[in-house]
Amino acid sequence: MRQGVRLAVDVGTVRIGVARSDALGMLASPLETVLRGEGDLARIVELAREQAAIDVYVGRPTALSGRVTASTQDAMAFAVELAQLLPDRVRVIDERLTTVTAQGRLRAAGKDSRSGRAVIDQVAAAIILEHALDSERQSGNRPGAEVSDTGVHG
Repeated sequence: MRQGVRLAVDVGTVRIGVARSDALGMLASPLETVLRGEGDLARIVELAREQAAIDVYVGRPTALSGRVTASTQDAMAFAVELAQLLPDRVRVIDERLTTVTAQGRLRAAGKDSRSGRAVIDQVAAAIILEHALDSERQSGNRPGAEVSDTGVHG
């Protein structure tokens, strides 16, 4: 397992949930919610630099059938733009059902979905990051597909 903090982002149409790992890559924790719009990419880059992140995982939402949706295309476009600003650090990870899982975790913790909308995005990002960390621990390889300024590879 490589040493270093990793970030994960859950890209939504209104908000972007961000989570971070510890330097050992063992724990994923919610970090911040960034509003979509002007400055969102700059804030993610700033967080990656502040945290000295070795990888930034962008969740790739797909339908359960594997079909590409408008959300998939939006997240992929965001990942490509982010890769232009953070070369060799952006990876794409499958994120099916992360928001549903995040809502379930918050409900179990006694939080209602209305007051927890911004938190749901952060928890969804933490779930994406947990999957990436588990994958790296099991395989010994960087998880996800590489993203460059030309698109997704791998």
